[in-house]
Amino acid sequence: MTLSTPVRPRGRLVVRAGRFTATVSPRGVAVGLAGLVAVTAVAVFSISHGSFTIAPGDVVATLLGGGTTAQRLIVLDLRLPRILVALLVGAALAVSGALTQTFARNPLASPDILGVNRGASLGAVALIVLGGSSATGIPLAALTGALITATAVYLLAWRRGVDGYRLVLVGIGVGEIVNAGVSWFLIRAEIVDAARATVWLNGSVAGADWTQVRPLTLALVMLLPLAVATAFTLQALQFGDDVARSWGVRLKVAQSAVVLTAVALAAAAVAAAGPIEFVALVVPQIALRLCGGYRPPLIVSAVLGALLVAGADLVARVALPGRELPVGLVTAVLGAPYLLWLLIRTNRRTT
Repeated sequence: MTLSTPVRPRGRLVVRAGRFTATVSPRGVAVGLAGLVAVTAVAVFSISHGSFTIAPGDVVATLLGGGTTAQRLIVLDLRLPRILVALLVGAALAVSGALTQTFARNPLASPDILGVNRGASLGAVALIVLGGSSATGIPLAALTGALITATAVYLLAWRRGVDGYRLVLVGIGVGEIVNAGVSWFLIRAEIVDAARATVWLNGSVAGADWTQVRPLTLALVMLLPLAVATAFTLQALQFGDDVARSWGVRLKVAQSAVVLTAVALAAAAVAAAGPIEFVALVVPQIALRLCGGYRPPLIVSAVLGALLVAGADLVARVALPGRELPVGLVTAVLGAPYLLWLLIRTNRRTT
């Protein structure tokens, strides 16, 4: 049987903008709104917490233009950039994971598992070690490393199409090779550069300032609409390559657009905060289970990703009094058990 038009799941509304079509569920809207409320609460509480505590009401007043001079300095110059970077990085990683998982039709196909994050790390670490790091140099190096790694994985996994499990296996192998390259640079680096790169590799938003917020915001403003515009393509890809072609999808162009958007989002996040692991893997699946449907919702994934990274950063600051943990360590502690559960569940289904 050949399908000529996209299938609309029950209980969902169809939104059309020109030639692009997307489905929206009332359940997804409710989850998204609840997530936004939670993100706002976590952001305000995170800004209020620190060596100089500010009441949440004063934080809101300062953000609205009030507050004392000291409060404006602490809130606007020191703590607001950090929470914004955490929110933007979480959203970028989650949307990138939703795109790759939908494209590969595999819940394990996230940028960190496929080696894309490690490719971005290799580019950034190489620049740090070679002494050419700058505000624009590290993001460009991370994007270059991510694109090269993603291209290698895609080409090696191509066999008259891309199979999800083959893509994951190739990605793991390429990721290990790239990881060896990162280790080689760290061994050859000066102690100061190696220490700086090691801190960055753990994933952290500590010390984030407005110079990181602006390019990350620009990247998301450009890339998130592109991700949403792929909704029709992603819907078609769920039913296989032949069905996608029957719907008029130019398969190679559409797949390239999805992959490039996902890689660019992951690279932008890694360049800003380092490789924060498991966000891209875990969040899309959580969003899928909360909203229902057959593929991870992009907007809800972005909201939940922002919530996860902001919440993990808050935990990293308060877990050990007098000592701050890298946010990537907290997300790894949360994500590793989920990965084990997912592997066991997938193995049981296969068996």
